Amino acid sequence: MAKHPIIPPEYHGAAQQLKLSPALVSGSHVFLSGVTGAESDGRMPDSPEAQFRNAFDKIRLVLRHADLTFGAIVEMTSYHVGISDHFDLFAAIRAEYVQEPYPAWTAVEVAGLRREGALVEIQAIACISQDK
Repeated sequence: MAKHPIIPPEYHGAAQQLKLSPALVSGSHVFLSGVTGAESDGRMPDSPEAQFRNAFDKIRLVLRHADLTFGAIVEMTSYHVGISDHFDLFAAIRAEYVQEPYPAWTAVEVAGLRREGALVEIQAIACISQDK
């Protein structure tokens, strides 16, 4: 099965450095790599809200480069540091982005993430269909 990467220009440097694709199209699905809420300059905001919005905005950017919207997401996994401290805020912000029919979602608490100071990393799978 053929597969091809989706690499928005904003992520080209990081994709080369880390040897990853921000998203990979395989068959009728787009597999998005996990993203944190770092700013475009690499700085991690102190604010949980800023981190969560940044992460969802990064997902939106990758989806746009695949000509998709949040409505195409069929599965989402979020990894949280200190989940009980911010889950309600995260869920409220997430609700602003996802669309019906809502994707399957798993939220997992972890001890830490690769990016220092990151509170969340979000990974998703989207489906390519006529109903974008």
